[in-house]
Amino acid sequence: MSDYNKIDAYLNDHIDESISELSRLVAQPSVGAQNLGMAECAAIVAELLKKRGFSVEIMPTGGASVIFGECKGKNTGKTLLSITTMTSSRLNH
Repeated sequence: MSDYNKIDAYLNDHIDESISELSRLVAQPSVGAQNLGMAECAAIVAELLKKRGFSVEIMPTGGASVIFGECKGKNTGKTLLSITTMTSSRLNH
């Protein structure tokens, strides 16, 4: 099985979980201009990264937090970094 087929199989096997996580993220109010819900949204992102094996640090900035995640590769010497800033906003029409 090719790497792409493995990725496709994983996505198919975990589609419900992925949709649930995405739904949770978009349901979390987060308005950067008002610093509303930003810490809560950062905590959700950090939790999701930890669930996937990342070591995570939330770095407060006085505004939108930076979420730093690091996951070391298995037997490869490689590291995957995820640096996320919470700058989302939610519009209601």
